[in-house]
Amino acid sequence: MSAPPLLAIDNLSIGYAAADGMRVVVHQVSLTLDRGERLGIVGESGCGKSTLALALLGFVRRGGQRLGGTVRLDGADIFRLPPDAVQRLRGRRIALVPQNAGQALSPGMPVGDQIAEVLQTHLGWSRQVARSHASHWLARVELPDPPALLRRFPHELSGGQQQRVAIAMALAAEPALVVLDEPTTGLDATTQQQVLALLGELVAASGTALVVVSHDLGVIARCSDRMAVMYAGEVVEHGATDATLTVPRHPYTRGLLASVPQLASAGIPATLPGMPPVPARLRPAGCAFAPRCAWADAQCRTTAPAPGGGGGTVVRCHHWRRAGAAGAAVVTAPPRPIAPSGATPHLSLCGVTVSYARPGVLDWFRAPRQPTARPAVSDVTLALAPGTTLALVGESGSGKSTLARTIAGLERASAGTLHSLDDDLSLPVHRRPHELRRRIQLIFQNPDAALNPRHPVATILARPLRVFHRLSAADIRRRSVALLEQMRLGEEYLGRLPGQLSGGEKQRVAIARAFIVEPAIVLCDEVVSALDVSVQAAVLQLLIELQQRHRVSYLFIAHDLAVVRAIADTVAVLYRGHVCELGSAAQVFTPPFHPYTASLLQAARLAPGAPGAGPPAVDTGRGCPFVDRCPRRIEPLCGQQPPPWRTTAPGHRIRCHLPPEQLDQTGMPPHADWRST
Repeated sequence: MSAPPLLAIDNLSIGYAAADGMRVVVHQVSLTLDRGERLGIVGESGCGKSTLALALLGFVRRGGQRLGGTVRLDGADIFRLPPDAVQRLRGRRIALVPQNAGQALSPGMPVGDQIAEVLQTHLGWSRQVARSHASHWLARVELPDPPALLRRFPHELSGGQQQRVAIAMALAAEPALVVLDEPTTGLDATTQQQVLALLGELVAASGTALVVVSHDLGVIARCSDRMAVMYAGEVVEHGATDATLTVPRHPYTRGLLASVPQLASAGIPATLPGMPPVPARLRPAGCAFAPRCAWADAQCRTTAPAPGGGGGTVVRCHHWRRAGAAGAAVVTAPPRPIAPSGATPHLSLCGVTVSYARPGVLDWFRAPRQPTARPAVSDVTLALAPGTTLALVGESGSGKSTLARTIAGLERASAGTLHSLDDDLSLPVHRRPHELRRRIQLIFQNPDAALNPRHPVATILARPLRVFHRLSAADIRRRSVALLEQMRLGEEYLGRLPGQLSGGEKQRVAIARAFIVEPAIVLCDEVVSALDVSVQAAVLQLLIELQQRHRVSYLFIAHDLAVVRAIADTVAVLYRGHVCELGSAAQVFTPPFHPYTASLLQAARLAPGAPGAGPPAVDTGRGCPFVDRCPRRIEPLCGQQPPPWRTTAPGHRIRCHLPPEQLDQTGMPPHADWRST
């Protein structure tokens, strides 16, 4: 007799109250998960993935209700357990890594105390032992200097570091089941590789089961044995991950795969037409995907498809045999238009240095030999031409967001000059002229921190229009609706609060707010990291269209190197606040590479031998900043002298002691994306 599954979801349905009744967001989902097994859940934003993930912990958001079905962990129905039993279950037997790490961490507690609290509560350990174990887990998720990090507060960490702390907190008590909702969003390539490797080790060592919710199909390919594809609240395809990604049998799955950007080639990928349906009180008579499906016929529009398939795959489609026979869903991305050049730069940075350390009165009396804090950004010189995209890439904590915030006037440069045309950007934002504030807009990495939770979307979009354009109410509504539709959101979203939106929908509202005032420069800090692949492709296409139409310039920060390849004209690679490589996208993504750039590309395709993530605790300030992790360092030269800039081709510069002919000459493989794994 076979052992019962660890997790069993049977016919689960969840709805949310609305003016016209209960709207169904999860519809009759049935899945099982064995001990040590890994299940991936994918789908577009708003398809019910996060609602299903939270239901596995017996939680439904306010206004929601379980309409039917069961969720059983070790045979016990979580929704029928008393509240105190559910509380004991969460964190010990089942743990959650939420989509927004910043909201999961208490702002008033050091991160070490927060991890230790889990161990004290669920395992009964003393505070001292728990804090020691917390330091161990911070090291396992590749965070630098764990003893010092234990004392830091969440606001003192970058977004990627906050995400790793949340992962460490969930894994600390070694639960039987871990639910990860977008666990790698905001993580750079090398850190993502380390986190995925850690999850694999945990499964192998302790038999912990994983449910991974992600829009990143590469992550799903690397960390799941089976995957479920959700659309309009129901599972439309379910099977082995390798088989589903290689030969998708549902047209929706094929469309998602075709929307994935390619690391090996430039160009914006294809996108699915239309939008997912808004959750409704009544399910459509036929297939929910029929309005967006190129193969839909009369049967699809009138009759709901029954589960079909074979070979371990279950698919809800009348034409699944036809879709499976079509083979892999690969769409060649069209090349990007050639960006304009030769004009005066929209943005100029010369020798910019930013340090968060501010000397106090006592600093004047301290010994001069005492080391000073390492600058977050050091001696950066860059230029952004009109109508072009300059991408900043590098690991979390390399200074990318700090540089964007300094340009926006939210941080102050301690050295160097910043200009936008004739305007001085060294002034803080509140002292800048009205027109300059309109011309430069910043899209924050975390939309929850940027959107007022008490204001509906209509108010969020209307405020910048009133401040900068003084439009009438009718014109404000017209422009708001038009921009929401470009973001693949409808007019009905105007009345919704941020708390009623999914993570991807919040990000699109934040993007719309930045573009609604028609800026000249947009600082995009991980603007597509929370978007599913189809919406990501649509937003990238929209960014290109706006750039072509209005010659708007982008400073584009991203950890996804395939997205950078798709949209960037110029790429600057940052490490510890230093620019170590600069050139066109084609030059940076083809050899020769700086050793650090090569490590990022290795990690992006999970190649062996990529250096571990995270700088050490002490930086002497001498020599090359990458020396401690460089596999090709020259002793003692690299540790003692700053590396020189070397020109490998017109417009392409690498800062390294190695001569160009000795730099990494390894080219990218023919298909350097998730398919190659």
